[in-house]
Amino acid sequence: MLKTKIALASAIGVLFAASAFAQKDPKDIYLDKCSVCHGADGAGKTAKGRKLKVKDVHETVGKVSADEMIKIVTDGKGSDMDAFGKELGAAQIKAIVDYYRSLGK
Repeated sequence: MLKTKIALASAIGVLFAASAFAQKDPKDIYLDKCSVCHGADGAGKTAKGRKLKVKDVHETVGKVSADEMIKIVTDGKGSDMDAFGKELGAAQIKAIVDYYRSLGK
C-alpha cells in the first residue's frame, strides 16, 4: 500500500512538472536550455559557445532555414548539441526556433 502511494505521488509529481514546463514561455525555455551556448542575445559569445564555435544568430538565420533549425533542435547536432525532441513538443521547438530567429532581426 505504501509503495502504491509513493508511486502515485511520484507520477503526479512528474505530470505536474511536465505540465509546468509545457506552460513556459519560449523565451524562458530558450534561456534555460539554449543560452548557455547561444547566449541570451543569440551572439554565441558565451564560454561554451566560443569553445564550440557557435555562430551569431545574425549569421545563422541567413544560412539556415527555420525547418532546418527545428530538425537540429529536435535531433541534436552531433556531440555538440543535445537533442530536445523527447523533452519538448513540436510546438515548443517551433516556438523556440521562432524566438531564436527573432533575436537576429
